Amino acid sequence: MSIVPLMKLYSDKKIVAETVDASGLKCPEPVMMLRNALRKVDTGTCLKLIATDPSTLRDVPTMCRFMHHELVSHEEREGFFEFVVSARGAKLQP
Repeated sequence: MSIVPLMKLYSDKKIVAETVDASGLKCPEPVMMLRNALRKVDTGTCLKLIATDPSTLRDVPTMCRFMHHELVSHEEREGFFEFVVSARGAKLQP
């Protein structure tokens, strides 16, 4: 489990600033790690979550709707679930 800085141009011209790797973790850890990372970034910043827990297919879109983040994309590949989420701008002040 780690957060990896990454600047990758996504298909719709959005740039992924960080990757949150929650591989091997079970609910609720992947969503909580993503939520904590989203709280630290500016509006429009895209984060990628990599997870192996199938419950993220339900939990990440639900969290995005509830917290007003934009689910840019999601993909399943070889047992991994990848989500790109654009932050709504709830950056915490130090």
